[in-house]
Amino acid sequence: MTHHVGIILNGVTGRMGTNQHLERSLCAIIKDGGILLDSGERIMPNIILTGRSNEKLKKLAEEHGPSTIGKPFPYTTDLQGALEGKHGNYEVFFDASSTLHRGKFIEMAVNAGKSIYCEKPTAVDTSEAFRLAQLVDRAGLKNGVVQDKLWLPGFLKTRSLKEQGFFGKILSVRGEFGYWVFTGLDGQQSAQRPSWNYRSEDGGGIMIDMFCHWHYLINDLFGPIEKLVAYGNTDINLRNNENDETFDCTADDSAYAIFVLRDGTVCQFNSSWCVRVRRDDLLCLEINGTEGSAIAGLRDVRIQSSADTPKPVWNPDVEQPINFFEGWKEAPGKEAYENAFKVQWQEFLKHVVIDSPWKYSLQEGALGVQLAELGMQSWKESCWVNVPTL
Repeated sequence: MTHHVGIILNGVTGRMGTNQHLERSLCAIIKDGGILLDSGERIMPNIILTGRSNEKLKKLAEEHGPSTIGKPFPYTTDLQGALEGKHGNYEVFFDASSTLHRGKFIEMAVNAGKSIYCEKPTAVDTSEAFRLAQLVDRAGLKNGVVQDKLWLPGFLKTRSLKEQGFFGKILSVRGEFGYWVFTGLDGQQSAQRPSWNYRSEDGGGIMIDMFCHWHYLINDLFGPIEKLVAYGNTDINLRNNENDETFDCTADDSAYAIFVLRDGTVCQFNSSWCVRVRRDDLLCLEINGTEGSAIAGLRDVRIQSSADTPKPVWNPDVEQPINFFEGWKEAPGKEAYENAFKVQWQEFLKHVVIDSPWKYSLQEGALGVQLAELGMQSWKESCWVNVPTL
């Protein structure tokens, strides 16, 4: 038996929506023959594309539909009509539009009685994020927010190391994230991120973007956060937009934070779109424990046990005799991992169809927004801030 699940994909004409959610997740699931359940049954997505630009939707439908279902995907700019069933039966609503529009779209989907899945952040302030979560919960609708990094190979391996007791007692976690985002002003390189990311009035800012990730990553791998201190900055004040027009940057493009967990573990995260990379990956976590340490990137993890740890002696007057890059081993893991967005889509659709366990709700997404807002409060007030339990 095959369970056909209608999915409204809203706002997927952007880079993330197209590449990760449409092509690498849902198209890939359809090409796999659907999601195979333990019962032998399958879940098959049936999608329609919605958005504001008929031209962009048409192009997307024609590029990805023929190789996936043998014909262009259905599409429409009439989101309300799609929600009301005027274009077919679709029971799941997914939103990857810009953050400031998300509340309106979620409200429309709630009124239509749809299961709801959406990108993060769910809002730019805590009160709105929790309002949306409560709205969906009170309507009794299944819901979820994207928390993709939990299924990346590097962090799956990290979780496995922790469960095996490799680290002993974890003492500290250091996260380094970022890369150089071109301004579009040098005449040679165009910007590789949308310009709204650098305008706070449009919902931009690295703190509201990345602290939502750091919340679920830290909470899931290492434990709940008790307090934090943070600082942000707008390192680059001028950039070019998509029309090659110069604009003033009003949002933070770098953020620095110390998160102290309830068990006392210290997590320090640096996030910046104004750094050049000389590390193993765009995001690296250094986890130090009493029995061993690990450097976890998005895909690979290198470990050093207590027995393999060198014993350096401080002497700046001689050339360092130890090569600190040696003595690290590849952490074990599977040979192949699926796309992290695809895995979470599979889990959410199983939750919708067979009510399998699911914890990545809009409520969890709201906690990520709360952490970002507390970070901005700490920055503004130059103080430590406690993270309340809500």
